[in-house]
Amino acid sequence: MWSRPKVRLRRGPGRPARRGRSLAGQFLVLQLLVVAVVLGAVAAISIHQSTTEFRDIAGGRMLSVAESLASTPIVREQLAAPLVEQVLAPDVDRAVALSGATVAEIVSPNGRVMVSTDPTRVRGDADLGDSDVLGGRGWSGDVDIDGRRSIAGHVPILDTDGRVLAVVTVSENYPSTWMLLSDAGARLLIYLGIGAGVGAVGSWLLSRRIRRHTLGMETAEIAGLADHREALLHSIAEGVIAVGNDGRITMINDSACVLLDLEPDVVGTPVAESGMDAGVREILLSPGDVEDVIVTTSTRVLALNRRSATSRRAESRGQHIGSVTTMRDSTELASMQSQLTSHKSVTDTLRAQTHEFANQLHTISGLAQLGAYDDVTTFVGTLTRRRAEISESITAHIGDPAVAALLIAKTSLAAETGVRLTLDPSSRLRALDPALSTDVITVVGNLVDNALDVSRDHGSRSITVLVRDESSSDVPDLCVEVVDSGPGVPPEKRELIFSRGVSSKTDTPGGRGIGLALVRLVSAQHGGTATIDDAESGGARFRVRMPLG
Repeated sequence: MWSRPKVRLRRGPGRPARRGRSLAGQFLVLQLLVVAVVLGAVAAISIHQSTTEFRDIAGGRMLSVAESLASTPIVREQLAAPLVEQVLAPDVDRAVALSGATVAEIVSPNGRVMVSTDPTRVRGDADLGDSDVLGGRGWSGDVDIDGRRSIAGHVPILDTDGRVLAVVTVSENYPSTWMLLSDAGARLLIYLGIGAGVGAVGSWLLSRRIRRHTLGMETAEIAGLADHREALLHSIAEGVIAVGNDGRITMINDSACVLLDLEPDVVGTPVAESGMDAGVREILLSPGDVEDVIVTTSTRVLALNRRSATSRRAESRGQHIGSVTTMRDSTELASMQSQLTSHKSVTDTLRAQTHEFANQLHTISGLAQLGAYDDVTTFVGTLTRRRAEISESITAHIGDPAVAALLIAKTSLAAETGVRLTLDPSSRLRALDPALSTDVITVVGNLVDNALDVSRDHGSRSITVLVRDESSSDVPDLCVEVVDSGPGVPPEKRELIFSRGVSSKTDTPGGRGIGLALVRLVSAQHGGTATIDDAESGGARFRVRMPLG
């Protein structure tokens, strides 16, 4: 899974010295051994070819000499002479002298040497080997003469009836290996020498290149560094993922696999084909550096930091080799941030109401001082009815107290900022389980806050909220829709607006931009969806559907 290290290990004071041959030295010895084997193979092939050539040429020559000697009239006439070894010795010696053969002999049909250029072999046994010369035919091939391998030619001497009277054998010893190499020509020796020299120099250069690419580290050092690096990456709680220049994943640790729901064998796979969330893919493939960008997946809120990676080797220093992205799970932090934002929203609502109540109290005080007590009664009644109308318009449709309270507070806050918040008359919601109610509050609160931000300076400055419990349908769902009068969201940004928690607003604890990411996360955790499209009023319509069950 892990890519190999690009740093040099330095020997500390207590670090043992290297033992044995270095990695570069081992490669040098191995390459020299390969060169030696290749040269040996070339020499063996050359020797084999020379031996085959010698057998073909010398075999034919020995057979020709034997035929010439056998056809000499004096040889045929003197075979029965009492001192045949002396009478025919000059003719046999002449045949050897003229042909360059080693031994020439005349052998009787029973295998006894009658005449020989080697006097010690006369009257001895002759080894005809596999020869079929006694059948009346000439033959050439290998024989063993006094323990030495030789090439021989055998020719029979026949009478008028075709009977074999004797056999003429002419043989020549095989040359030594050195003689075969010498006969192959001086150029072969030169070529072998040049090959050995080039191979040695190439092996030395290869060993130096290996030493440079391994930064002088030996195999034990490389293995130890890789083991330490792998253990370090395994122990890091944050996710780490590296991507090469070609867009392929080159390294990923266990934490990143868990956070992105990937398998360890994803290494080598293009990021675009890895199956990870679109927002994460965009960060991994984006140019430049990225710092603390919030991305939401179907199950988590992640904080990503991306840095470009450059080579530190001397021959490629500064070359861009990819990027390294770290990520941490910020789901719980995002939930706490959402709660803080909700508390601040409630505080802002209370502040707005306090400001409104202060103005109303000042009005009542002024009317009382003027003695206009009937006007005081009328004014208080109007305020009471207005407040009751807001509460009744919401509680008549929303049966969950927490969601109803949130909508009442948001209505007052919107009015303070000059935005009209209206609950769709078709809304209906029963009392929910506390856990589900909390999630609905998160969804509604963040969608309304987002709508307030974009509607206060655009269009009719209005927001419409729909919360509908569709438990009576075949597939019971909870539907939340928020329509704003803002500028809308371009189609190419509608997916990323739920994934990327990016915002320039820093007036809230932890910054802004996490609200829509939380909306998508909560809906996904319930098996639902969060989408966005264009509203008829020109703004945007955010729609969240969550199964009830």
